[in-house]
Amino acid sequence: MASEVVNLNVRITGKSHVKPQEEIGRKECQLVTFDLPYLAFYYNQKLLFYKGDGDFEGMVKKLKDGLCVVLKEFHQLAGKLGKDEEGVFRVEYDDDMLGVEVTEAVADEIGVADLTVAESTSILKELIPYNDILNLEGMHRPLLAIQLTKLKDGLAMGLAFNHAVLDGTSTWHFMSSWAEICSGSPTTSAIPFLDRTKARNTRVKLDLSPPEPKGQPATSNGEVKPESGPKPVLREKIFKFSESAIDKIKSTVNENPSSDGSKPFSTFQALSTHVWRHVTHARELKPEDYTVFTVFADCRKRVDPPMPETYFGNLIQAVFTVTAAGLLSAHPPQFGASLIQKAIEAHNAKAIDERNKEWESAPKIFQFKDAGVNCVAVGSSPRFKVYDIDFGWGKPEIVRSGTNNKFDGMIYLYPGTSGGRSIDVELTLEPEAMGRLEQDKEFLMEV
Repeated sequence: MASEVVNLNVRITGKSHVKPQEEIGRKECQLVTFDLPYLAFYYNQKLLFYKGDGDFEGMVKKLKDGLCVVLKEFHQLAGKLGKDEEGVFRVEYDDDMLGVEVTEAVADEIGVADLTVAESTSILKELIPYNDILNLEGMHRPLLAIQLTKLKDGLAMGLAFNHAVLDGTSTWHFMSSWAEICSGSPTTSAIPFLDRTKARNTRVKLDLSPPEPKGQPATSNGEVKPESGPKPVLREKIFKFSESAIDKIKSTVNENPSSDGSKPFSTFQALSTHVWRHVTHARELKPEDYTVFTVFADCRKRVDPPMPETYFGNLIQAVFTVTAAGLLSAHPPQFGASLIQKAIEAHNAKAIDERNKEWESAPKIFQFKDAGVNCVAVGSSPRFKVYDIDFGWGKPEIVRSGTNNKFDGMIYLYPGTSGGRSIDVELTLEPEAMGRLEQDKEFLMEV
């Protein structure tokens, strides 16, 4: 059914802005080296579907009321991007700012079940705000936009977070805190740690300005323009790996322990290798072609001194490893897993500091597609408890990412909807490679 849905007939019924319920005053927070490279990414989009009892207005009121409360601690999301007098980017908050944008909409001819089986998020675009909006536009837009859409039997919650302001860990910290308030808690149990300069105190001046309004020619030398030209045709699909499939992938890669004393491979390393090898095979690369594996690693516990789990901002860095397609295919999975493990373990406080210094000496604003040639890149983590986001009417039926920041080889990992150790792999690939991967029984782990 869902793959045949082309138009959801979403009707926007209202738009409002939500601010912290108490006055906070003027607040400024400098963006640091961990944040700045993401200015030319797009807003990070999430989509959660909930079954509901039909009281859509009541659900919306509860969400807005909870948002007013949680924004006291997470006030940065109700602010804007700005620059200080030296041209250093920062998050600015003032009580007279608009706050978080909340759009209400109706698509009541379609049910939750019709949408949760959708292969591609492109048909779900109407449910998520800020498609193809650069983070840099946070200079004149809210840093968080939410769309609440009434469905036949529930609610779709589409969210767009400015990625220059926060990473996945902070995103789900905010979401769980918001849900906690809506479920009756008077305050959030995990207060965000807001001082980014404790993680990095270097002031980096960037000569960047957001794109001109549509139809205007570019004038500023430092203007970041959205990628021009037709977008490549890509396909998205969720591959569901059951608990038993995950256990089998992990035991296979660990069945020949290495003699060099290295640690057993983690679930993440085992699954990443499994996907990397089979995607490389599906792409039909030549043996001498390079293929890159990238993971956006959480650095909260890696930096010196370590930052708390509640650090609010970006504290991730892309960790790369590269090999020839022929080597990856010819060797058993331990080969790829070992490359990934070594790259992740080498990314310690010293490596992070060197990467930061190198970037600060010659800042490069990269785009998401710069992750590498023939890349498999992993964002998100199955450790994020996305299915615990309960606002008082039950857990989400499914959690998805929007179309922003997706390119050939991009993967988002989520805990499996079936629970336990199961994992859902949301993968974007060129159509021909995706077609071959769908026929790969070894990849699918079909019994």
